[in-house]
Amino acid sequence: MPPVAESRQDGTVTIPVDDVEVPPQVRDLARGAALTPVWRNDYGGVTFRTDDGRFLKHGPRNAESSFAGEAARLAWAAPYARVPPLLEVGGDDTHEWMATAAIAGSSAVDPRWVAEPAVAVRAVGEGLRALHDALPVEDCPFDWRVPSRIANAEGRGIRVPDALREPPSVDRLVVCHADACCPNTLIGDDGRWSGHVDFGALGLGDRWADIAVASMSTTWNYGEGWEDALIEAYGVEPDRERLSYYRDLWNAT
Repeated sequence: MPPVAESRQDGTVTIPVDDVEVPPQVRDLARGAALTPVWRNDYGGVTFRTDDGRFLKHGPRNAESSFAGEAARLAWAAPYARVPPLLEVGGDDTHEWMATAAIAGSSAVDPRWVAEPAVAVRAVGEGLRALHDALPVEDCPFDWRVPSRIANAEGRGIRVPDALREPPSVDRLVVCHADACCPNTLIGDDGRWSGHVDFGALGLGDRWADIAVASMSTTWNYGEGWEDALIEAYGVEPDRERLSYYRDLWNAT
């Protein structure tokens, strides 16, 4: 599986190109396998790919989400969706780490797919719809609805504007990916979606919470003009009110 990149809010992609110090916990998890750093985030976390088909994530404890929480979400989603199999998860007072098995496909922001935005955008939109259709709402123990998101943000000291405290009515309640930016969809050699990664915040929410972020992220990764193409691939007409609200909520929280 080629490098997986992380998309930040400003649309940049961070793929380490310089030497990256390997934390001792990652060395232990690697068990002698060769390591290649494949992405780095704003919190200081780094993910490494091993030469034996695993991905090892390591980073400081984060008040917004945790690897233990992501591990629980992966375990819950695994029977229904194409997600990385969880292998190990652990932590100490300051850092966390997690190992997963690789699954087929490359990130939708792999250079191959950035060069073919029409293919990539269609795959991301179709993949997001498939994920929403597959994950069972009635059995989901995780919450990503607006009150929960606002409470989480305020618990981290973020002041959420009053205008965002009254969301639009729910169009369709689904189990949201909760970070549906394009890099978190994997695409197979046939140009179709093959799986999803990075489930640290998965939970119940209006489907437009994911659609808004996924379509917005096309501008960061492929340039202008692809937002509605992703929504069309998802299979709905653009809902401008919900798109605007959930993009503003994402940026605010």
